[in-house]
Amino acid sequence: MNNINKTMFIPLYGKAYVSQKGIILHDEKAEEIWDKEGFELKGKSASKWLAYYMAMRSRVFDEWTIQKMNEYPDAVILHLGCGLDSRCIRVNHQRQLWMDVDFESVISERKKFYQEAENYQMISSDVTETAYLKNLKQKHAIVIIEGVSMYIQLDALKQLLKDLSDSFEQVSLLMDCYTVFAAKASKVKNPINDVGVTEVYGLDDPMILCHQTGFEFVDQHEMTPEFLINELQGIEKTVFKKLYAGKIADKMYRLYEYRK
Repeated sequence: MNNINKTMFIPLYGKAYVSQKGIILHDEKAEEIWDKEGFELKGKSASKWLAYYMAMRSRVFDEWTIQKMNEYPDAVILHLGCGLDSRCIRVNHQRQLWMDVDFESVISERKKFYQEAENYQMISSDVTETAYLKNLKQKHAIVIIEGVSMYIQLDALKQLLKDLSDSFEQVSLLMDCYTVFAAKASKVKNPINDVGVTEVYGLDDPMILCHQTGFEFVDQHEMTPEFLINELQGIEKTVFKKLYAGKIADKMYRLYEYRK
């Protein structure tokens, strides 16, 4: 398993950690997988503050996904770079086709814990390789790109969006990004360094991804909304807000919504 693939254990740990505490995100599958297969984390990647952040980010993605599924009940849901995430379970997708996409080594690991079904498929593919889209007949896609864009060069990311645009009449897409500043800072200080990743990419202007891709920018979302921060108590709440909320967080991380 390469170093980028190892990053999937960082959010898995975060979701298992908060689920065990009974806050932010209920994720029994993350608890199960972490208990059986938890990759040994060290340093900042095992921080409880990062765990809270990862869980809040996932909760925001979950709620957006549920909203879009209700708006577009005939859409296919594509979770690109799924890792070991159990979003398909958390949002109860069963009435719609859900496709989890990741590297072959990741999907191989994933199949130890998930089983394919009529409306659930696991696709072994680099997320930038989109040949599998040719077999889909749905006109609308709901696309989730969480914790992935920072590992994809800009040209490849734009090509991915263009492929998605060319494959569907309508697309709803939510994607988190590092800023350029965060990408540069990551070379010195980032939890992903603890699993061997040093090369990441940042994006400041969301409009860049609209150029010749068929997408338009919709909105920037908050990854650590106040109602989730309020699930923390006392000094933890105060420290977390300083680390992962407000202007400091916006300088490092962005959550962009697009549509076609």
